[in-house]
Amino acid sequence: MATCLVTGGAGFLGSHLCDELLARGHRVICVDNLETGTLQNIEHIRGPEFTHLNIDIIEPYFVDEPVDYVYHLASPASPIDYLRLPLHTLKVGSYGTHQTLGLAKRHRARFLISSTSEVYGDPQEHPQRESYWGHVNPIGPRGVYDEAKRYAEALSMAYHRQQGVDTAIVRIFNTYGSRMRPHDGRAIPTFLRQALDSRPLTVFGDGSQTRSFCYVSDLIRGIIALAESGHHDPVNIGNPDEFTLLELAETIKELTGSSSEIVYEALPTDDPKQRKPDITLARDLLGWSPDVSLREGLQRTIDASGAKVLIG
Repeated sequence: MATCLVTGGAGFLGSHLCDELLARGHRVICVDNLETGTLQNIEHIRGPEFTHLNIDIIEPYFVDEPVDYVYHLASPASPIDYLRLPLHTLKVGSYGTHQTLGLAKRHRARFLISSTSEVYGDPQEHPQRESYWGHVNPIGPRGVYDEAKRYAEALSMAYHRQQGVDTAIVRIFNTYGSRMRPHDGRAIPTFLRQALDSRPLTVFGDGSQTRSFCYVSDLIRGIIALAESGHHDPVNIGNPDEFTLLELAETIKELTGSSSEIVYEALPTDDPKQRKPDITLARDLLGWSPDVSLREGLQRTIDASGAKVLIG
């Protein structure tokens, strides 16, 4: 049985990761100060194999028992959060990553940083490969998140090259499932909330911008596979099936049986026009590819969470 430390373990992705690691027989230490996570996401977990530590990772912190894997997922990740907490987002990506890498070094643990497709910015390459360096606006409103993640990647590689820390970098593309907060500003929870409340579905721009949506169980499987590999360079984990946001809104209307109309609003600043991962490396290196289609994943999300949709 390995001991796994998960920062951000009470968040959307972190809580699903905790569940899966426990299901695989590991001990899990969840580190989360509940800034954007919630105890509701982990209240179902009981037993001696799970511990929650209410710690702010931008401050020095220590864990007394041996740790084998560190999954560093902590960060404000939705536009609502990082626009509300710009300095905190930058501090989590810098100080928080530095503190957590230091912990991994002390324990000689395998360290995985959850990066993001946002490091590619508004991409000039489509689909995006790991070798693409990106097209990011560092001083735009989204820059606090994009640059925090880019810095965290650079810091991880510096610790690997200079300090010998066993690091891995996962670049996560749009992911969805139960436990997403309905008001976090991202497309799927917003559309689901609006559809079930019979309110207009707000599509930004003309809805032609594309995204690729990965169901949470597929993503978690990919993250663990990467952590258990010996790979150090970034790996895209996401679903390469591409949809326009208008197609997404229409699919959600159909699945929920909603009578909501679709309305259009202005595009946010620096909103990427396209998102699609090239997952060739994940397939070849990890034998990983997603199993759950968008329609199936959306239906699972609705069924798992009932009328409240996303709080599970």
